[in-house]
Amino acid sequence: MSDADDNKSGRRPLSLKRSGSGTVQQSFARGRSKAVVVEKKRKRVATPGKDGAPGTGKGAGGAAKGGESALAAKARQLGLSEEELVARQRAIARARAEAADRDAQKKKEAEERAQRAADEQRHLEEQREREEREAREAEDEARRKADDEARRKAEEEAANLAAVQDTPRGEDEPRRKAAPAKDKDEPRRDRRDDGEDAASALEAMGGRVKRKGSAGPGPAKAQPARAKTDNRRRGKLTIQNIVDGDEERQRSLASVRRAREREKQRRQDTGAGRDKIARDVVIPEAITVSDLANRMAERAVDVVKYLMKQGQMVRVNDVLDADTAELVVEEFGHTVKRVSESDVEEGFIAEDDPEESQVTRAPVIAVMGHVDHGKTSLLDALRATDVAAGEAGGITQHIGAYQVQLKGGEKITFLDTPGHAAFSAMRSRGAEATDIVILVVAADDSVKPQTIEAIHHAKAAGTPIIVAVNKCDKPDANPQKVLTDLLQHEIVVEAMSGDVQSVNVSAKKREGLDELTEAINLQAELLDLKANPDRAAEGVVIESQVDKGRGPVATVLVRRGTLKRGDIVVAGSQWGRVRALVNERGQQLESAAPSVPAEILGLAGAPEPGEVFAVVENEARAREIADYRQRKERQAAGSVSGGGASLEQMMARLKQDQTQEMPLLVKADVQGSAEAIKQSLEKLGNDEVRARVVHAAPGGVNESDVLLAKSSGAPVFAFNVRANKQARELAEREGVEIRYYSVIYDVLDDVKNTMEGMLAPEKRENFIGYAEILEVFNITKVGKVAGCRVTEGVVKRGCGVRLLRNDTVLHEGHLKTLKRFKDEVPEVRAGTECGMAFENYDDLQKGDQIECFEVVEIARKLD
Repeated sequence: MSDADDNKSGRRPLSLKRSGSGTVQQSFARGRSKAVVVEKKRKRVATPGKDGAPGTGKGAGGAAKGGESALAAKARQLGLSEEELVARQRAIARARAEAADRDAQKKKEAEERAQRAADEQRHLEEQREREEREAREAEDEARRKADDEARRKAEEEAANLAAVQDTPRGEDEPRRKAAPAKDKDEPRRDRRDDGEDAASALEAMGGRVKRKGSAGPGPAKAQPARAKTDNRRRGKLTIQNIVDGDEERQRSLASVRRAREREKQRRQDTGAGRDKIARDVVIPEAITVSDLANRMAERAVDVVKYLMKQGQMVRVNDVLDADTAELVVEEFGHTVKRVSESDVEEGFIAEDDPEESQVTRAPVIAVMGHVDHGKTSLLDALRATDVAAGEAGGITQHIGAYQVQLKGGEKITFLDTPGHAAFSAMRSRGAEATDIVILVVAADDSVKPQTIEAIHHAKAAGTPIIVAVNKCDKPDANPQKVLTDLLQHEIVVEAMSGDVQSVNVSAKKREGLDELTEAINLQAELLDLKANPDRAAEGVVIESQVDKGRGPVATVLVRRGTLKRGDIVVAGSQWGRVRALVNERGQQLESAAPSVPAEILGLAGAPEPGEVFAVVENEARAREIADYRQRKERQAAGSVSGGGASLEQMMARLKQDQTQEMPLLVKADVQGSAEAIKQSLEKLGNDEVRARVVHAAPGGVNESDVLLAKSSGAPVFAFNVRANKQARELAEREGVEIRYYSVIYDVLDDVKNTMEGMLAPEKRENFIGYAEILEVFNITKVGKVAGCRVTEGVVKRGCGVRLLRNDTVLHEGHLKTLKRFKDEVPEVRAGTECGMAFENYDDLQKGDQIECFEVVEIARKLD
């Protein structure tokens, strides 16, 4: 049909007609049209050439400028050379080919799995068909036996019936009467065996047809009720039902199958009659039901059913003891292997590496000494940095780990330990984790308590010592006195024919630093420090904290092996995957070699400083070790705080323990500071008053801390951390005090002053005078009054008195009345006579001595 015909019919199709270059004419119904500008871009297709280099498409030549090829144009567009572009395209082609190979391999594996599944299904179906065939054969055999038995009984009864008919009527009347009843039960079988038709069988079963030789219609009238019941029990009336009418019903094939399935299920429930693989099941001291089922390769529900049959109502997550678990394993037919719960840590720390695999590593140096003797300043001089300016109060309050590279290229790792008495545990960890200890002693201050403690820590750890006599630039410096005082603690320097190196330094003026580094290198060469870097990393946790932005952060020192990002680490009771490694300068590391300190992120919590860490093979192993250690910590905490939960037991403990406790909640910036504050506070006090740290942990003060402080009645001590807004508002509402500190001295001083205020004041007696009774007067309404002369000191009204007779104390009380003549006086001095009366005591005699004293209360101080 032409366009004219379309117009005549009134229908105009929607079409696009090119009206010119770059435009098309778009037509609509009812004669409307519109010119649309069309811009068409030709797609340039780069096809690889013979050598794998991309070729040019049909329009490629026109796209390049000035005869430039498509390959050169594309390379110029991407900022690459032609060779780099060709290499990239070849790599892409190889990657696509490898991806296609992988897809083909996966498809092949999927087909193999499907084939195996089909084989298994076919095998199961064949087995099922075989079982059904055997069941049918058994059923047919049983039916044949039943038919044979019925045929034999029918023949016997037919013979008996013939004998009865041949017998005279009077001789066997009872047998003839009984014959119809037997005929009613058996004619169906006889007629079926003889092949009679179904109608005759129906008449015989119903009893409605009069049989020849029967006693008459009487028995037929009594049959309808039973026949109706039998028909209802038989169900649908069929020829087979007619033939098999009164015969005992045979079991169907489905019934046999159901019975066999029930028997099979029963055997599975009881764990008997199955072909199973006997396994060696490892049983620890405590194990959950689900874990025990997994180790036995049994269903957890079967284990629960067995335990319930034994009278134990358990769930899959309940914990069983080793004896119960052993009984379950033996009942299920497996072999028991008992192990201790602590065996989960076996192999956590590997044995020493062979000598040929070890290489030289950098020495780890711990800088130790008394507070304010210049340890951090000396380290700053070596590092050419200024860390001391950032320490609160001018003291180091947590261990810092740094690695210094000397001019000669040698590397030395330094650990800066605190010198305050509160950080004794941190100094001990520093000595145990290092190879050499630099003992810093101020030349103007000589040996101090923390200096002695540092010496003891170094000797306990078996670490060699280098003595650095600091502050030698001061006018009152006396290095020789320092060396002499060290002799009292068995530190004999080389200048005194000993084996301990000694260097005079000045951290402020940077003097003697070269001699100190030479001494360190010499000692390191003597120690021959080596480690194997090609193994799983092991080391020690130097410090830990909870950073608000990064979460738990642990500063670790690698002792052997190489710690890599992504390793699974167990540190104390915490574990996790290393998400990041950061050095002391804040730089990201891919790995940390032996003697390298680093911060690791990714642990579940902040581990305890001083704990050993190691890399394990998988998360299951890490979780097992961490769970065991956490369970041990909970048991230890429970044993310490336990002591009976009943009211009687609590009241008994309160009666026995009259000590007042000051509860405290401590939050610090790092775990080491929290631990140091807790230990220092618990050392304060005596038998009457003491501090009890409810909770000590790193991190800022949050709402849960405030709620815990409220419930325990404790103030919150925040050391170098702050409370968030929600915690501050909650503390104001609940009346919980939050105190902020940056120096540990202030924490200890405040707690000590508070505890001293809780102490009962000390009562002291001051003897003020003596008096002698000259005469005793009995005055009405007053009682006995002693006329006395003050022989020594002074007697005051209301003071304490003791009555002495022959140097024996008869009474101790208070003076009720003190009169001079008839007037009450506040006091009477020596050489003056007066009248005295005691409170609630009248046994006074002439010649008795009265000792007068005052009780003075003195505020007590903590040692």
